[in-house]
Amino acid sequence: MFTGIVATTGTIERISATDRGMRMVVRAPDLDLSDVESGDSICVDGVCLTAIGFEEEEAFVVDVSQETIDRTAGFRLGAQVNLEKALRLSDRLGGHLVSGHVDGCGEVLRFEPVGESWLLELRCEAGLEKYIARKGSVTVNGVSLTVNRVQEGDFSINLIPHTLQVTNLHALAVGVRVNLEVDLLARYLERLLEAGGGR
Repeated sequence: MFTGIVATTGTIERISATDRGMRMVVRAPDLDLSDVESGDSICVDGVCLTAIGFEEEEAFVVDVSQETIDRTAGFRLGAQVNLEKALRLSDRLGGHLVSGHVDGCGEVLRFEPVGESWLLELRCEAGLEKYIARKGSVTVNGVSLTVNRVQEGDFSINLIPHTLQVTNLHALAVGVRVNLEVDLLARYLERLLEAGGGR
């Protein structure tokens, strides 16, 4: 479990093919890996991945399944990725509860400055729009954000300068695909309504 408050960014340094997907080495000199062990979870651009090894003190190794590759965006050689270690029960919940299970991808429609902030407008994959609500939470590339406006499958977000400074969202452009995770509460509410409706 994560909060969507990105700790820092890293770089995908190496990618190699495996029988069931690929193996990535992520270099993260600004992420404290001293308390991370093999088997621990790290959120990489919104995707919960398991650290299976380490290189020196600044890089970790993860395996990515073909299913994950097919459902996500951004895992390419040299890409800058957002990083967050798994939440501890004693940590502050500054964003919202994030599972690291990407629901689908979105496409950037607009990304432009508005005063001191930036307007980010996205179009989500069909079927995800029902989970996105005005003033609700959504995770974009692992970043917990608040939705300002929703119109069918399009929604907009206001990004403050701090968010752009500490994440890879500053590199977005029209047409770029991003990883989206909807609010867990929306998912559970849907399931409860489905269960109740069948009685």
